[in-house]
This record gives sequence, C-alpha cells and structure tokens, in this order.
Amino acid sequence: MTEQRVTVEITDGVADVRLARPEKRNALDPAMFAALVTTGERLRTEPGLRAVVLSGEGPDFCAGLDFGSFQAMRDGQRLSATADLPPGDGPAKATGQRAAHVWTALPVPVIAAVTGNALGGGLQIALGADIRIVAPDAVLSVFEVRWGLIPDMTGTQVLPELVGRDKAKELTFTGRKVSGEEAVAIGLATRVDPDPRTAALELAREIAGFNPHAVRAAKRLLETSGRVPIEEQLAAEQTEIGALIGSPNQKEAVAAGFEKRAPRFAD
Repeated sequence: MTEQRVTVEITDGVADVRLARPEKRNALDPAMFAALVTTGERLRTEPGLRAVVLSGEGPDFCAGLDFGSFQAMRDGQRLSATADLPPGDGPAKATGQRAAHVWTALPVPVIAAVTGNALGGGLQIALGADIRIVAPDAVLSVFEVRWGLIPDMTGTQVLPELVGRDKAKELTFTGRKVSGEEAVAIGLATRVDPDPRTAALELAREIAGFNPHAVRAAKRLLETSGRVPIEEQLAAEQTEIGALIGSPNQKEAVAAGFEKRAPRFAD
C-alpha cells in the first residue's frame, strides 16, 4: 500500500518524488506517513543520488492530515502511530516527525515544489526540504490550531529558524493562511515560480552538475550552523575543506573550469 502513496523516478542523479494521493489532496494517513518515511530512508543510501525534488500529484502539495485521523482523535486515538515504519536512528522519533525530518536527514539537497495547499502536516513536510519553490497562489498554513492541536512534525524547531520566533508564534497561534508570495516575503519559502515543479527540477539538475562531495559537505555544515557552538562549527568547516582540497572530484572541477567543459564527477 505504501507504494501507492509515493512515487519515485530517478534520472541522472535527480530523484523526482511525488505524493500520489491526489483524490484526497495528498492528505496524510498511516499509509502516506509510512510511504514518506520508507522512501526517504531508501534514498539515504541510493547510489549516485545528487538531489531530490519533492512535490504532490494533482493541484495540491499536501492538505495535511486526512479526516479519518481527526475523527480518530475524538476517541483519543492517534492513527499515525499505527504506521508501519522502517527502523530509524535520527532525533525524530514520532511518525509525523520522521515523515518531515527524513528529508532534512538526506545527505543531498531536497527541493520542495509547492502548489495548491500545504497545510498543517503538509507544510511541515515541505519545511523538511532545504529549498521551497512555491506557486504565487499556493496556500500555506500552520493550520494545527484550527483543529485544537500544535505543529508536532518538527515545525516548532524549523519555523522560528526560517521566519523568526515572533512570526512563528503569530502563524502558529492563528493558523492563518498565507499565499506563496507572502510565504517568500516572510522567509517561509525560498522563491516563487508559476511552475514550481519544473523550476525545482531545473534547479536540482543544476545542483547535480557540481561536485557531489562538496554539495553534501555544504549541506552538513549548513544544517549544523547556529545549532552547535561556533568553535565546533568552524572546526567542522576546516575538516570538510581539508577533505575536499586535492580530492579527485575537486581536481576535476578545477580541470573542467580551465578547459571550459562539463565536469565528469565520480559519486
């Protein structure tokens, strides 16, 4: 059943990952949670992977939890806890947290292409990506308060880093909807494009053309920036640059630049 919820196509190192429940606005049920986590965990060790594009089939990215989950909550049940997940070793433990954090944990850049609704848990999944390209008329919301809930899929960690603590509080306390244009203005999204998925795939292919070891090192460093002591961060910079200088792919980047040709990197 998980295979029906998420599809993956990999071409030239770029994984095109799509939430595939368009008839339900790609809403999150146990099978969707399981599919997201399983897909992300599989991609962590995918040979030759250089970038990922995450989008939704149909008009919406993800409208959040499906109605069955809310109905179960009235009886004190948490359907996401019933999802059949692969083992995990990261800081995210709960099902919803893993469905969002698994994209952050990927060693390569993840670009979310957001159209239509990205509400509640759907927005938090998009926040797990490194970059968000949104349609101008996309609708994004920290929607949980409208259902008497809080964002519990890593949103309380990521939101303040992106938009600032006060704006994160305003969005969370009100659950108000923002357009793609406003999302970019406040830092919730990276940029607007009328065709987010095409733009995301183009950006992914561009990233895939650079030294994959340098890109992965950059993601590691940027993920820890501001979360570890500055001495540790600066030391990590030197460790990463030391491993890159003189490496085969770094030499190839220099050679290709001088020879004015496309580089040929080894994964």
